[in-house]
Amino acid sequence: MNVVLFLQYFIVFRRYRTCCAFAKNMEPDNVHIRHVLLYFFKKGYSAAQTTTDIRGTYGTNALSIRTARKWFKRFKDGDFDVEDRARSGRPVTTDMQRIADYVNENPRSTVESIAQGVDIPPSTVFDHLKKIGYVSRYDVWVPHELKATQMVNRVTTCKLLLQRNENEPFLKQLITGDETWILYDNVTRKRSWSLPGSVPQTVAKAGLHPKKVLLSVWWDWKGVVYYELLQPGQTINSDKYGDQLDNLKIAIAEKRPELHNRRGVVFHHDNARPHTSLAVRNKLVEFNWNVLPQPPYSPDIAPSDYHLFLSLKNSLRGRQFNSLLDLKTYLDEFFSSRPPAFYKNAIMSLPDRWRKVVEQNGTYLIQ
Repeated sequence: MNVVLFLQYFIVFRRYRTCCAFAKNMEPDNVHIRHVLLYFFKKGYSAAQTTTDIRGTYGTNALSIRTARKWFKRFKDGDFDVEDRARSGRPVTTDMQRIADYVNENPRSTVESIAQGVDIPPSTVFDHLKKIGYVSRYDVWVPHELKATQMVNRVTTCKLLLQRNENEPFLKQLITGDETWILYDNVTRKRSWSLPGSVPQTVAKAGLHPKKVLLSVWWDWKGVVYYELLQPGQTINSDKYGDQLDNLKIAIAEKRPELHNRRGVVFHHDNARPHTSLAVRNKLVEFNWNVLPQPPYSPDIAPSDYHLFLSLKNSLRGRQFNSLLDLKTYLDEFFSSRPPAFYKNAIMSLPDRWRKVVEQNGTYLIQ
């Protein structure tokens, strides 16, 4: 055996065994893997045995059986050069484009399924995906699987709102509101330090029916105009909602007299049943409030859902309340402590969100 070649793969063997303890946390390059292949070939291993050993050390994406067999055949032919060579066949950019096209059509594919679909080794697919810039991440939850008619409705509504706001700006007249549940005990799982093998810290999950109350809140570009905390166990029906609107009207007269006396209220709420009952619709006509359309299943263009409640729920993590009064005190502090820009930016950015819905043909806006 050539002495230089022997020393070459002997050194690789020593390095390989030294790296095994932490190799799963590293990303070896292709030349390194080929040196390891050469070592196992000289040891008399089969391509399949070698692939199993290398995958067990470096991870399943490190080597495919097809690639191992290709290199073993080259070694059997007396070619022990493991360095990259200039390729006379299809350029790398062609492979990358094929992979990109496949992923665009099949975004939920694994590396293995992509490799089978484009007939390229998994290790090469993995390398090209990183070079292109693709990352694997979890899908984002959306509130509803939108049908074509619902997406069309969203686009149509957003176009109407954009046109209306351009012709006669109304955002400073807008009062928007909604409801959300607030838990007394907002359990959150936390991280804690512990030694290997020791029992982790525990925290009890919330019960199947945690103690909670319903919050109804209405606000505009200046801040919260009026809110109510219902009694534990109480929910909204059309009668209760009508009473709340009466209270809201009084609050608007006190806190926003310019809307009550001169400019008029542009009112926004969603399509929940209590909101769309005949009695509520008649009351809104009686108030002479101009009600904005809101497409069904569209929390991404409802400011309370995507802005106010999101911030509130984040602030509630890990907090516990002993009484309704404690909870009300916290809400008073939360609403008043938000800077003016918190409310203003949410309302004034609505046209941008409507425009994005139109540009995306009605699909959901992802935060």
